[in-house]
Amino acid sequence: MEVRYEDALALLREHTKNENLVKHGMAVAAALRAYARKFGEDEELWRITGLLHDLDYEEYPALSEHTHYTARWLREAGYPNAIVHAILAHNDVNGVPRDDMLSHALFACDELTGLITATALVRPNKSIIGLEASSVRKKMKDKAFARGVNREDVIKGAEELGVTLDEHIAFVIAAMTEEADALGLRGIAA
Repeated sequence: MEVRYEDALALLREHTKNENLVKHGMAVAAALRAYARKFGEDEELWRITGLLHDLDYEEYPALSEHTHYTARWLREAGYPNAIVHAILAHNDVNGVPRDDMLSHALFACDELTGLITATALVRPNKSIIGLEASSVRKKMKDKAFARGVNREDVIKGAEELGVTLDEHIAFVIAAMTEEADALGLRGIAA
């Protein structure tokens, strides 16, 4: 089965009405596509994995259920096993090992994209453009800021990818900046 981003986006919108969750999927997709390019992997496959990683989250947010419905839906639709495996592996509750680069990259980008988005949106211009890794690191230290973001997972994700945290943050900011318009992070004019 050839998997297309547009079809995956339609599937995501079918199960996700919250536009912020859709944009989160798009942010992770942008980051994974950039990592696929860096590692010489299949950009479209990685991008779709990022897009669909939280497909069932709005309907089944409990960690014990999250990703199980996604896995079933994607298998039934004929999506590649590599996508299903990475999605199952990004939820530690499942106990599925992250034993390939796609799984590591998905885990590494998931929480971080949320932190980057939140940091961009509190800037006066509400833009990701020009956002520095140091600003994200500073906000990361403030436990009250974006408290839903698991900081330990952000750190562990960079370690699993074998990159420094600053390198990882800067890389993901750059990837998300390429999609600033679609993510609603272009900002407002000064």
